[in-house]
Amino acid sequence: MNVYEIVKRPISTEKSGILSDYYDQYVFEVDRRANKIQVKEAVEKVFDVDVISVNIMNMPAKRGRFGRRLIVRKSAWKKAVVTLAPGQRIEFFEGV
Repeated sequence: MNVYEIVKRPISTEKSGILSDYYDQYVFEVDRRANKIQVKEAVEKVFDVDVISVNIMNMPAKRGRFGRRLIVRKSAWKKAVVTLAPGQRIEFFEGV
């Protein structure tokens, strides 16, 4: 897999903002086939930072509703929390 296929998009939530501000951790949606080593190499190459650790979570599929009767299924996805070396930042997240 290409490094740009592994890291799909950053996840910007209130919790991920707190993680990035205080703990130097960033949250990404990654490819479901990727493992920790591939995610580490991809983030290091794309953002030019030093990665200390990677935690990966499989987010299960969920059912949701639109209106009263229409039931939709949201597909499962994989989330990675990447911890950077002290003092390093990813500029993509700054000011978000």
